[in-house]
Amino acid sequence: MPQSLTRLLFHLVFSTKHREPIIQDVWRPDLHSYIGGIVRNRRGDLIAAGGIEDHIHLLVRIPPTICPADLIRDVKSNSTLWRRNQGDAGFGWQNGYGAFTVSPTMTETVIEYINTQREHHRTVTFREEYLAFMKRYGVEYDERYVWD
Repeated sequence: MPQSLTRLLFHLVFSTKHREPIIQDVWRPDLHSYIGGIVRNRRGDLIAAGGIEDHIHLLVRIPPTICPADLIRDVKSNSTLWRRNQGDAGFGWQNGYGAFTVSPTMTETVIEYINTQREHHRTVTFREEYLAFMKRYGVEYDERYVWD
C-alpha cells in the first residue's frame, strides 16, 4: 500500500487539579477554543469539547504521528499556562487522564454525550461517570491512583 490512511478518534477525559470546580461558564468557550488551537497545531482536529466546572471531555482526531499522551500533555500544559496568564494563578489539571478510542459509527453519540454534560451531571457525579468509563472499556485500575 503506497500510503498510510487512518482515522484515530479519542474521547479524552480529565479533571481540574483536586477536582476543584474552577472552570467558569464565562470563559469555558475560550478554553475550548484555545485547546482546539493546540490540537490543530499538532495536526489534529478538536471535534467536540464539553464538561462542567471540575472536568473536561474532548473528542479529538489525531494523526498517526502523534502519541495520545504527548497531545494530552501539550493540551494540559499549554491550557494551564494560558489560564494562568489570564490571571487565574490557581488553575491546573490533574496528573492523569482517561483516553478511550471511539469507533467512527459512534462519533455522533459521543458528540451528543459531550455536548450534554451539564444535563448528564444533574444525576451522575464525575466519579461515577469516570468509573463507568473504566468498566465499559475494560480498563484495569487501582482506585488509590484514580483520585488524587
